[in-house]
Amino acid sequence: MTTAADRLAAQRQPGPPTGAPLPELPPEEVAAWQSRGGELIELLTRAAELGPLAAFTLGPRRTVLVTGPEQVQHVLAQHPDGYVKQSHRAGLLLGEGVISASGEAWKQQRRLLQSQFTSVGLRRWEQRITEAAERTERRWAALARTGESTDVGADLQFFALDTIWRTLTGDPLDELTHGELDAVNEVVTHLSALTATTPADQEAVTAALARIDSACARAIAAARERGDGGERGEGGEGGLLRVLLDAAVTRPEYTDRLIRDELVNLLVAGHETTAKTLAWLFLRLEQHPDVREKVLGICRTGSAEERREVVTALVNETMRLHPAVWLIPRHAAADDTVGGYRIEAGSHVLSSPYLTHRNPELWPEPEVFDPWRFIEPGRRPTRQGAFYPFGLGARACLGQQFSYREMVCLLELLLPAYDLDFQELPTGTFFGVVMHPVGPMRATVRRA
Repeated sequence: MTTAADRLAAQRQPGPPTGAPLPELPPEEVAAWQSRGGELIELLTRAAELGPLAAFTLGPRRTVLVTGPEQVQHVLAQHPDGYVKQSHRAGLLLGEGVISASGEAWKQQRRLLQSQFTSVGLRRWEQRITEAAERTERRWAALARTGESTDVGADLQFFALDTIWRTLTGDPLDELTHGELDAVNEVVTHLSALTATTPADQEAVTAALARIDSACARAIAAARERGDGGERGEGGEGGLLRVLLDAAVTRPEYTDRLIRDELVNLLVAGHETTAKTLAWLFLRLEQHPDVREKVLGICRTGSAEERREVVTALVNETMRLHPAVWLIPRHAAADDTVGGYRIEAGSHVLSSPYLTHRNPELWPEPEVFDPWRFIEPGRRPTRQGAFYPFGLGARACLGQQFSYREMVCLLELLLPAYDLDFQELPTGTFFGVVMHPVGPMRATVRRA
């Protein structure tokens, strides 16, 4: 098997002649993987060993895996019109919202929402993020008093959902809405990591979608009845849902169905990835007591600037090892040449932050959990495309600044104040549409 040293040596050699065929996994190796029911990540890891670009045939069409930073930059950032979304794997859930839309419709939808997630736009939601974080902190304070155990992953999921729901509607998450929107996790779990397919348990997915639709319809009706045209103070009524309803006044494409789709897109993008990142972060701290003690020491005795720096580095290192969206599919709309290799029109093109972030040429000792990569000068790679947990280019995640802000806000409250004693930890990793730990994270909470 090719070693990391072999791959690095090969990458130092002159590139292939322009138009050269891609390195390709032998069909018999792919067939053997299929016959034993292998995980997709196994096949992709093997393909990545062939170099920054590699191909294999899986199903009816050729697949190209792109993991080199320059090649990722070419596909996702420099040529977005040549590598397009097609039949989004979560289309059943997302409908025609901004994540799954394409062409001119996508451009218009993104333009409407983009201003809400800039540094200036984010100030409108600052108080709502803080209120959701304080709600979670109060829960942990109560748990610390009673000694009752909790599922840390579920608490983090609730926090992320509460945050985005406040941002969408102006209201805190209530028990009924939480029960309905928790169905988002159920649907996401049933979807293929690779392509749009019919879920095996379609009856369960249909029931889950009905619960999601019920919550969205109730929120839309309440916002219309409320009828406020904007914010009333920092934490007043209104929110992103109000932005969508106002757009519907002059833009007929914003039907109730599209508003529902945009709501669900913002819910999925705004809480699924954040919750899973936070779960991985607490799991990594539990697995690495040396890192935990150093981080907590800074969080509890350092200056505000030092605390913010170490918490942000902790989030970044977690996303390096566990990018929630670990696989980014595209469709090659035309023939292209990338790094000297030919990619044919119609190819299924996959970028994988998970694999790029584990490239030892970019990240020495890539499996080691080391937040100081993002603090100490010269340790983080400067090559574009080396770190992209939120994607790259025009279709990069709209809410990345929002996500950073809510994670840092919560961690700055919880890490200085509480310790966790885990009784139960996840047993594996699920590589679905979103990558997440498998199993509960049950712990008791203690005051630090």
